[in-house]
Amino acid sequence: MLFKNTFHATFLVVLSIFFSVNNFAQQTDKVFLSGKDFEHPVQWDFYCTDGNNSKTWSKINVPSQWELEEFGEYTYGRWYKELNQKEPSKEEGLYKYEFEVPNDYKGKDIVIAFGGAMTDTEVKVNGKLAGEIHQGGFYEFKYDISSLLKFGAKNVLEVHVWKHSSNKSVNAAERRADWWLFGGIYRPVWLEVSPKTQIQHIAVNPKMDGSITIDMNLKSIPKNTIVESTLKGLDGENFPSFTFPIKAKSANKSIAVQWQNVKPWNPETPNLYNLELVLKQNGTVLHQLEKRIGFRTLDFKKQDGIYVNGTKIIMKGINRHSFWPESGRSTSKRISLLDAHLLKDMNMNAVRGHYPPDEHFLEVCDSLGLFVLNELAGWQNSYDTQLGTKLVTEMVARDVNHPSVIIWDNGNEGGWNYDVDKVFAENDPQKRIVIHPWADFNGWDTHHYPTYLTGMHRFNSGENVFFPTEFMHGTYDNGHGAALEDFWNRYKESPLFAGGFMWALLDEAVKRSDWTGDVKFDSKGSLAADGILGPHREREGSYYTVKEVWAPIQFGTKQVTAAFDGSFLITNDYLFSNLNSCTMQYKVIKSDATILYTDAVSKEISSGKIEIPSIEPGETHTIKLAVPANFFEGDVLSITANDIHGKEIYTWTWPIHKAKFYAAKFLVTRNTKTKATATRTANEVTLKGSDISVTLDSGSGEILTVKNGTSIIPLTKGPRPIGMKAKVKEVSLSQEGDKASCTVSYSGGLASIKWIMEADGRFKMELVALKNAENAGGFDGAYFEDKISALGITFSFPEQGVTGIKWFGRGPYHVWKNRIKGTTYGVWEKNYNTTITGESFENLIYPEFKGYHANLLGANLKAGAASFKVFSESENVFLRLFTPDLPKNGFPGSNPQPDFPEGDISFMYEIPAMRDFKPLEQQGPQSQPTSIRIKKGDDGISMNLWFDFRALTEK
Repeated sequence: MLFKNTFHATFLVVLSIFFSVNNFAQQTDKVFLSGKDFEHPVQWDFYCTDGNNSKTWSKINVPSQWELEEFGEYTYGRWYKELNQKEPSKEEGLYKYEFEVPNDYKGKDIVIAFGGAMTDTEVKVNGKLAGEIHQGGFYEFKYDISSLLKFGAKNVLEVHVWKHSSNKSVNAAERRADWWLFGGIYRPVWLEVSPKTQIQHIAVNPKMDGSITIDMNLKSIPKNTIVESTLKGLDGENFPSFTFPIKAKSANKSIAVQWQNVKPWNPETPNLYNLELVLKQNGTVLHQLEKRIGFRTLDFKKQDGIYVNGTKIIMKGINRHSFWPESGRSTSKRISLLDAHLLKDMNMNAVRGHYPPDEHFLEVCDSLGLFVLNELAGWQNSYDTQLGTKLVTEMVARDVNHPSVIIWDNGNEGGWNYDVDKVFAENDPQKRIVIHPWADFNGWDTHHYPTYLTGMHRFNSGENVFFPTEFMHGTYDNGHGAALEDFWNRYKESPLFAGGFMWALLDEAVKRSDWTGDVKFDSKGSLAADGILGPHREREGSYYTVKEVWAPIQFGTKQVTAAFDGSFLITNDYLFSNLNSCTMQYKVIKSDATILYTDAVSKEISSGKIEIPSIEPGETHTIKLAVPANFFEGDVLSITANDIHGKEIYTWTWPIHKAKFYAAKFLVTRNTKTKATATRTANEVTLKGSDISVTLDSGSGEILTVKNGTSIIPLTKGPRPIGMKAKVKEVSLSQEGDKASCTVSYSGGLASIKWIMEADGRFKMELVALKNAENAGGFDGAYFEDKISALGITFSFPEQGVTGIKWFGRGPYHVWKNRIKGTTYGVWEKNYNTTITGESFENLIYPEFKGYHANLLGANLKAGAASFKVFSESENVFLRLFTPDLPKNGFPGSNPQPDFPEGDISFMYEIPAMRDFKPLEQQGPQSQPTSIRIKKGDDGISMNLWFDFRALTEK
């Protein structure tokens, strides 16, 4: 090994040791040698054997991943498959650090602990091995170094880390995986300083009734020793203490106590307590230990379900990697809090990973309330039995006391070793179940990515408890929100359903320290772009869909009409909480009549509180708001619910009026003394009103030119039909008072379009399609019922010069046919952008500008002199706004988006669904193409739109 001859002293560490020794002599003191996280690192000496900045001693931040510190080589775990690489990088890292230990530490036990290092780790103190090389990159490990230290003098710590393990099973389990492979000491390093007599470890089993068993590992217990057990409430509640004698030289001791009036832990009210254990000899404190715990009872009932505190649970979960783009898997409690708050904001109650997360993430899950599936790493390959046994023991020892941890996972997708299943129970007094994610195993069905029509044998009662540990795969804009409502409602029909976990929380795009140029973030194409959040936790549209679909308050279908009495049906979808613990308020929002022409904003004209009666989980009841006198002066009704902690559950909206009302309100009219005109030449028809003229091709019925005076509005080559055929049969002109009109009659799916030019330049389209059975053959596919993925009309309009849009409808995110939820009614505004979800990490702007937008009522497309506005008199019209760009780096099969129809600006009644990991035919009803039947005598489907090509800014 290579070593540097000089070291730097760590006076801050020595100072912290001094104070901890003098103030907390009978506790186990935790003294950091590294920083507490990557955001507050300590520099160590470092030598990298290969790759960037290798073969020379320098400095490195600890904790960190050395690739992100500009050392070594970046490797992605699919090197052997999609990336077609022969061998992953195998560089090694040599660390050195110098620290002092005061004389006061003589006679104490001193352990050095590593929160995690990738992947094989050898530790020396003062040139002597601390113990055997540790293998496995995701686990906390420790060495007793009491005999290796020099007290009152400098000590040299040397750590040799191999990125590639000498154990083939470690490489198979951890390095042949669909994730980034990093190297280095990426979690903190610290000393644990304890008196010789000590409680080395505890494992608790606290029940909802306040009873608890505590298994203790002990060391150097003298005669006449007792242990005193005390419970302390975080809000100052006091509980009695219990004492138990301990025999001298005991290595283990189990005690059982029960406290009254303990509030149980669950994800909705995550009550926590501090458990204090004190060893005493004749009244003298020998050692004390404190652990934060929660009381909850777990029951795992085969052919039934998973119960917490007697309640059958459904987990609303997602898979999460420990990841930050500038630091890899080296994170911080700030990031853990950020992620957990985002999960709770999406109304999730559960989370799973592919390896044990940082302990501070589990602490946050304890305190905020999230069920955790804690997993032994093993991505489609397992550890050997000897090492697997050791790693399970390390994992359970660290995490056994967290109330959030309710299930142990042994590997993933074939990455399990049956021989280590028993090791979990040997170390866990709570006897949590062990599952094999994606398999039917021991009564638990965790199959990944089940189809909507999951087989009757699997799905119905009597078989295994059903909770897919992966479903709703989210590559690019796929999955997550798209089709979730169908899947969720279907799965909940099974009496054996226990929830599911979407894949995944994050787009794992690492910021490459070795790349120059404009592109810095690397997600290995579509391999790591699976998140509902961007790498810095940017929120994609599906985020809000999940938030609504998984909201613990569900509203029944309701339409606000003139007969509206303020009542709604709501269902309690909580597991444990009565809805009367929540609060609810309504607002009536009104928009100025010129809001789409000016910078005006919407205003609240009325608000109030809605009383929520007692509604137990699973019950449906009526709530009612007192309809204010000015209610129908408003445009949108908004209702917001907050939970017992004040967190917003969701905000629901309803339009107060119909589309025709809003068109009349928002479309600016002007008085004029002139009339509109219609003229015809051999091939063209021109409608003119005020300064606006629109010229149509009389052979195709399409717009050729739109002029505002001498300015051109480049809305052309339309309307062309989408999802149906049309051929012009006849073109006729008429004058109706001061209006001029042109009616184009078609054969095929389109029946007719009447164009009306108003005298002040307003331009209206009255379209009728699918009017009679004779026109059925005009569909693409000549049947009365057919698979229609897109239906409407389209125009051409150049993107160049477009700067933004302001619109009234559902927003602000674009939608798919199977992902409408999560958007709300209001006036929205966004600037033009070319964001590609899952790829535009250098400039990830949300909401995306392009795509389909739901329930168009009015819009102002901003494009300088080419700007125009459109208003719908018809309900449920989708606005298609250009075509989102396709990813440039995706691998085959990533399916970034369905095909878009021709044209640029479209008005549609049917839009495509977004596929998930499975093809659309394996998803639910909302994902399927539409069947349309045309019968003789039908009025047809109408679409009435107003176009305003005038350059108006006021009424």
